[in-house]
Amino acid sequence: MTTLARAYIAASATSPLQPGVIERREPGEFEVRIGIKFTGICHSDIHTARGDWAGVKYPVVVGHEIAGIVEAVGARVTGHAVGDRVGVGCFVDSCRECVNCRAGEEQHCQAGPVSTYNSVGRDGLPTAGGYSTSIVVDENYVLGIPDGISLEEAAPLLCAGITMYSPLRNWGAGPGKRVAIIGMGGLGHMGVKIAAALGAEVSVLSQSLKKQEDALRLGAQDYYATADTGTFEALKDHFDLIINTVSAEIDVDAYLSLLAVGGTMVMVGLPPQPLSLRTWSLAGYRRNLTGSKMGGIQQTQEMLDFCAAHGLGAEVEIIPASKINDAYERVLASDVRYRFVIDATTY
Repeated sequence: MTTLARAYIAASATSPLQPGVIERREPGEFEVRIGIKFTGICHSDIHTARGDWAGVKYPVVVGHEIAGIVEAVGARVTGHAVGDRVGVGCFVDSCRECVNCRAGEEQHCQAGPVSTYNSVGRDGLPTAGGYSTSIVVDENYVLGIPDGISLEEAAPLLCAGITMYSPLRNWGAGPGKRVAIIGMGGLGHMGVKIAAALGAEVSVLSQSLKKQEDALRLGAQDYYATADTGTFEALKDHFDLIINTVSAEIDVDAYLSLLAVGGTMVMVGLPPQPLSLRTWSLAGYRRNLTGSKMGGIQQTQEMLDFCAAHGLGAEVEIIPASKINDAYERVLASDVRYRFVIDATTY
């Protein structure tokens, strides 16, 4: 059996998202039906809806920053109950058997995790994401949202939050560590908040100083304009950890020069073109260059609990569903501080 959900749907790469209706299955014995309240707009949604990435199957319903309330549970669900505040992130299933899944690294499932949208679920049907009024997900891939975070501020944490928390935790951000965040957007602003809450000394590296006041308010100690070439000389060998959040081409060698001996630069932004570097930029000071995506289910829950304990949520602008296409243009123009969140009651 199925139920109907209202949604905003991308029919093709060139058409605007339009309102429509999709089918959602009834919860199986281990599944949860969530009434969606808020969904964040991630840049990945735009890439998918507009066909920037290969393999998009239209029509598609995007959205993987989902916060809502449990409406129904299957007969054998034990981890969630009707009325619970919950969230869903970038994937809704995995093989559960490979070495990575067993280690709690489901995002690196060797069979490929089942993405929240534009993927194929265990039922053989395409997955449809959070630009809708409801979603059905296996209980093991549903996160609990603590009471210390509002649902609208929690929604972007399911992608932007964990995308920043994971490398900050995995590479040891904390007291005595000097951390730089490249970019002050949807990802970067959460990086500043989380790194500061972890106790690190936080700096923002951005092209201009236009968001300096915001960064300092959110927890950064320093803010530097990278358009000023003197910045790179002044900060040479300074940082223990740099996280790059931007998806544009950057001078990798220049940023690596800012790392102290043994320091690490983590790429979470995904520029479409290949990046180049000189190997001496790594060898000279035993510097490291690596990448990261989101965390696994256990780490994502840890992130939500951490954010609630420290009063952290995303800086959001709530919009009705009718403004999704306008919001896409504003995201591309960097005209948002810092995450659009769709009010699901407006579908």
